[in-house]
Amino acid sequence: MQSPADDNICSEEEQEAKVQDNNRGNRGNNQGYAACASTSANHNQVEEKMRRKLRFFFMNPIEKWQAKRKFPFKFVVQVIKIVLVTFQLCLFAHNRYNHVNYTWDNRISFSHLFLLGWDSTREINAYPPGAGPLAVYKVDEFYNTLDYAYAGYTNLSNAIGPYSYNDDNNNRPDPVFCQYNYKKGIIHGFNESYEFNSEIVEKCINFTMPKGKLLQSKSYIKNAGLEINFAALVRAKLMFSIKTINFRAAGPITPPECVRFDVEIIFDNEDHDGQMSLMLEAEPYKLVCNGDKAYITDNQINQILRSILNILVILICSASLILCSRAIYRAQLLKELTVQFFRRAYNKELSLDGRLEFLNVWYIMIIINDLLIIMGSAIKEQIERNHFTNDQWNICSLFLGLGNLLVWFGVLRYLGFFKTYNVVILTLKKAAPTIFRFSCCALLLYAGFMFCGWLILGPYHMKFRSLATTSECLFSLINGDDMFATFSVMSKKSPMLWWFSRVYLYSFISLYIYVVLSLFISVIMDAYDTIKQYYSEGFPKSDLQAFIGEASIEEVSSGLYRTPSSSSLNAIMNSLCCCNFYRSAYSKIGNGGSTFNI
Repeated sequence: MQSPADDNICSEEEQEAKVQDNNRGNRGNNQGYAACASTSANHNQVEEKMRRKLRFFFMNPIEKWQAKRKFPFKFVVQVIKIVLVTFQLCLFAHNRYNHVNYTWDNRISFSHLFLLGWDSTREINAYPPGAGPLAVYKVDEFYNTLDYAYAGYTNLSNAIGPYSYNDDNNNRPDPVFCQYNYKKGIIHGFNESYEFNSEIVEKCINFTMPKGKLLQSKSYIKNAGLEINFAALVRAKLMFSIKTINFRAAGPITPPECVRFDVEIIFDNEDHDGQMSLMLEAEPYKLVCNGDKAYITDNQINQILRSILNILVILICSASLILCSRAIYRAQLLKELTVQFFRRAYNKELSLDGRLEFLNVWYIMIIINDLLIIMGSAIKEQIERNHFTNDQWNICSLFLGLGNLLVWFGVLRYLGFFKTYNVVILTLKKAAPTIFRFSCCALLLYAGFMFCGWLILGPYHMKFRSLATTSECLFSLINGDDMFATFSVMSKKSPMLWWFSRVYLYSFISLYIYVVLSLFISVIMDAYDTIKQYYSEGFPKSDLQAFIGEASIEEVSSGLYRTPSSSSLNAIMNSLCCCNFYRSAYSKIGNGGSTFNI
């Protein structure tokens, strides 16, 4: 690439001196011309050094190894990280599955032991639901449910599960009953009047009964001075704790788990619609076991091994974070140097496409997954030291899962070094702007259908009862899922809305499946055809790529890049005449050139 500034390196006077020297052989002017030629040579040398530096910067790790025998630290760190992070995730996923499954099974057991009217059909999430919500509708049912729960709590020995009371001597602590009422809530239905204060007041009592005697909750609550006004009752809870031990968790180096469940039986009356929903929640807390001494020893070994794995993952991710952050920082420094070089040598600004070449999105993604995995590993270490709740398990799985997802996405960067596999990445990159604009238009149509369906069909169709379920239903219809059920579940209470639902569903399905999806696929295919054409005819190049050019295999392996080019580049740049401004800017960027020893 020829520099348009080559003709301007020497001043007009020096060029005139060159002409006079040719005509007259003037010795003094000949010296001026020699100085001008020396400056031109320096400029060509700077340009070659800059081109070589940029060419080396944009090489992949394999080419850098061939060119400069530079060990690919970032590549090796990423390979080690993939192995360690995946191994860590597999262990955590296995433990988390066992934990969540064990918690859920115990919750089902507690529902059978303490909830009146619970049956096995409610344990399976079926569509459409096989049973309605578990609820109480009568005052007597409310008190009978409390009596049934208390009877099950006092008779834990009859349960198959190895349950014990939350007491070191296995004495039965009293369950706690709490009610949450409006401060004032009196309804006079006969004359359509009421007395109401929305402030919620909490009142709690202990159910204390002699051993072997059953609870009569209606009379007990009344005798305790606690009156239940169902018109003002917002929520009621019966709370107690149960301990148990999980033998299934035991393995060659893992001991049984000791767990405490904080059980809450919740009566939800917030809607005040005559239906009081009945729910059971069981929050697990891991306890320190006082069991077999051999298991305690093995538990220490297990904890040490897991801690070593967590520490190794944190260290390798920290190293990856530092290397990638350093690479991004140095790329920005080199970008500023290149911008100033183009400004100095070609008297023009580097294009936006050329500037974006220095922003490596892969490194940004790696930094994000490093941060996620470091945070997830720290939480995992706390969990394995027996300081956890369900929320910590879920948060930890979120961090580790997203981090591992991005780690495996990062593998695409290395597959992109091969032309065959790079087609997918280049196609997505080419189609991304068009897809974004297309998606904005499609989302506007989607939002219109979503709000319309939620408003009109919500009271009559179970799939449109909330904005979230409406969006999920429409997205399923786009993918051809469960179409007949969506049509057939619509209630016939309103014939007008029944006919509207048909027009609504037919219009949405036809528009999105036959028009929007077809256009979306065509956008992808156009981008794919363009990339295929680029492979056969050549890719368009930015001004930066045109300046860099392409290095042949022989040139890469020749050892040309094994010279300390960065220091010499800085020295040559500083030796140029008429570049004081550039020298000051470069010193701010490179600190004497050492920063660019990439």
